[in-house]
Amino acid sequence: MKHPVDVHVGKRVRHRRWMVGMTQQQLADKVGIKFQQIQKYETGMNRISASRLWDIADALGVAISFFFEGLEAHAPAADEHLGDIMADKEALMLVRSYYAIPEAQRRRLFDLAKVLSDAA
Repeated sequence: MKHPVDVHVGKRVRHRRWMVGMTQQQLADKVGIKFQQIQKYETGMNRISASRLWDIADALGVAISFFFEGLEAHAPAADEHLGDIMADKEALMLVRSYYAIPEAQRRRLFDLAKVLSDAA
């Protein structure tokens, strides 16, 4: 049975990998494992050891704490919903494009999106 923490960490690995535009094979090569193992980590099927998580964090350019962000803040149902959104390729492409925009323009776009969502 999958542990909810392993599932959460796996989703965060997948999210960050998508954000930096890296394939499972590229991440596996950087970490020194097979891409199938990355697949198992991302689904929460296999638990990531501390040393492997350290290597993955280094390869993805984040602190280890990144993989645990949001774990306490969400109820399981909300966390599963967020995971579903972040599993959507279009949503990830949108987020990646958003962070490619210079900060000043990104802030204005965020404000616009907030106004539009409040009006909906």
